[in-house]
Amino acid sequence: MTNEKTFKPFGGYLPLFLILATIGASVYLIIDFQYLFMIAAIILSVFCLPGFFVINPNEAMVMVFFGTYKGTVKSNGFFWANPFFSKKKVSLKARNFDSEPIKVNDKTGNPIMIGVVLVWRVENTYKAAFEVDHYEHFVTVQSESALRNLAGSYSYDNF
Repeated sequence: MTNEKTFKPFGGYLPLFLILATIGASVYLIIDFQYLFMIAAIILSVFCLPGFFVINPNEAMVMVFFGTYKGTVKSNGFFWANPFFSKKKVSLKARNFDSEPIKVNDKTGNPIMIGVVLVWRVENTYKAAFEVDHYEHFVTVQSESALRNLAGSYSYDNF
């Protein structure tokens, strides 16, 4: 599978209210001397806390469940998902890459200095998260390689 799929998590406010109610119930259980239920309520509350996450504008969260890709959350907000999900944040912002001028040979063998200013952004979060290591570095290397290939395909002064 190399396609990104959308994951729909729960809104975070209802689970937050339920966890706060569970903590409140555990305080009541301390007063009522029911320690077994109190310990169970506290363990349940602490267990559910890692499921909360926030997605800001121009960000996405890749959700993985025990090594299986479950989907990507791209909508902004406060959410809750299964605490066993591992979450990886991926930026969807447009970025600039300004390369240093490099010396390459054109089609006729003349040495030229050429550089590139590249504006890029992540379109497929699955590929950015799983198909390359460090996608920022990947863009840098691939853009310089494409620039060398492009400069070698055309002659500079011989039309």
